[in-house]
Amino acid sequence: MGDDIATATFTREQRTRYRDKMRRCLDVFETMLVDHTFDFDRPLTGLEIELNLVGEDWRPAMANGRVLAAIADPAYQTELGRYNIELNVPPRPLPGDSALELEELLRVSLDHADARAREAGARIVMIGILPTLMPEDLTGDWMSANPRYEALDEAVFAARREDLELEIAGVERLRMFSPTIAPESACTSVQLHLQVSPADFAANWNAAQILAGPQLALGANSPFLFGKRLWAETRTELFLQATDTRSPELKNQGVRPPVFFGERWITSIFDLFEENVRYFPALLPEVSDEDPEAELAAGRAPKLQEPRLHNGTVYRWNRPVYDVVSGVPHLRVENRVLPAGPTVVDVMANAAFYYGALRMLASDERPVWTKMSFDAAQSNFAEGARLGIDAVFYWPGIGTVPWDELVLRRLLPLAEEGLSRWGVSRAVRDRYLTIIEERAKRRVNGASWQVDTVSALQARGLDRPRALAEMLRLYAEGMHANAPVHTWELP
Repeated sequence: MGDDIATATFTREQRTRYRDKMRRCLDVFETMLVDHTFDFDRPLTGLEIELNLVGEDWRPAMANGRVLAAIADPAYQTELGRYNIELNVPPRPLPGDSALELEELLRVSLDHADARAREAGARIVMIGILPTLMPEDLTGDWMSANPRYEALDEAVFAARREDLELEIAGVERLRMFSPTIAPESACTSVQLHLQVSPADFAANWNAAQILAGPQLALGANSPFLFGKRLWAETRTELFLQATDTRSPELKNQGVRPPVFFGERWITSIFDLFEENVRYFPALLPEVSDEDPEAELAAGRAPKLQEPRLHNGTVYRWNRPVYDVVSGVPHLRVENRVLPAGPTVVDVMANAAFYYGALRMLASDERPVWTKMSFDAAQSNFAEGARLGIDAVFYWPGIGTVPWDELVLRRLLPLAEEGLSRWGVSRAVRDRYLTIIEERAKRRVNGASWQVDTVSALQARGLDRPRALAEMLRLYAEGMHANAPVHTWELP
């Protein structure tokens, strides 16, 4: 998804050639799903964490160039904004104590990166939306130096032909216009990958869609944007609006936005790539030299660069991924629902819950999605994003149920059993699922802690900007202590 491109502008001829190449690649992909061997022997997982950079005043620090130079680790890369970086964790197996080892690796890596960032005049914060970010921070030289980002910005506004309008009504209300996609950079997330077989992809994707609402209620961590208290997980709505290529008239016609939950249960990964081609114009129509039919005829796995690049600009909350490693193709479900943070141990707990529950829901003989409309799953997603710990979901066999009751009664036992079936150790299950259980029992997540802390600080007499900065300072202390967020004290 992060592949570089050579240019920021494209001709009409390039767009025509790109559409033709996409269709050829799609035909080849369909053939591969029937006839080709994919790598899925081991349950490999992957992890990406997007991070924010702040200065001594806890405001965004536009410093990712010098911070990345100081860190000097290829696992850390640029993101859209100059105050963003991303940590990419190599794929690793699920079974045994692998998650405990990963937690330690992440802590050591982030501590090292933060120490280097401080030498470069910045600090690293892992949070869904940086609460001290203000609109004036996203003017001037805010974008990272990468042609892909410039091209994406150009493409969005070429399609829209007018400024972006952000309008989010939550506890408070935000309405503003932006001449660039800069607000998108405020959205920092955790991305969970699971490698699956072609035959199992649809079941895993459908199950991931069903889990999206409960994931947000458990893990919401983005209640503030530009000084306003909006949704528990404002990031989801901000991401939709900040990348929207549609004018108001196209919205009224029902044209689909690039940030896309989906509209139906699927029977194959091919359904999603076919939707990409059918519904979404190419934003970055760069054509490669690969002949996909010739590659397949020669017994090699084609890279299918065009549909892969295009897929990277359709921002599904559960994204299908096709990739080739050492000449062998594989498929992944990329879960993009969760915000970053609050701590490494919270991220690991969220991941354990997701992988365990996903295993059971995907392998059920009578899957939940056969008893539940797709619209109900999408409504649950929106409810979790808006309300967080106050969310109420629909679930087959129960009806309307508060999120904490659903987690404790249904999903947590499924996660326990699913991790056991993955071969995950008892130590891992106890450590991380206990955190999920206590978070649900106490009805606390990152968003609720942020809101309660800011409220307490404002009650002491701090205005909103100072309260947000002080909350972020306390948040960073908790993040580095790696104590689960439900145990953090309020000021």
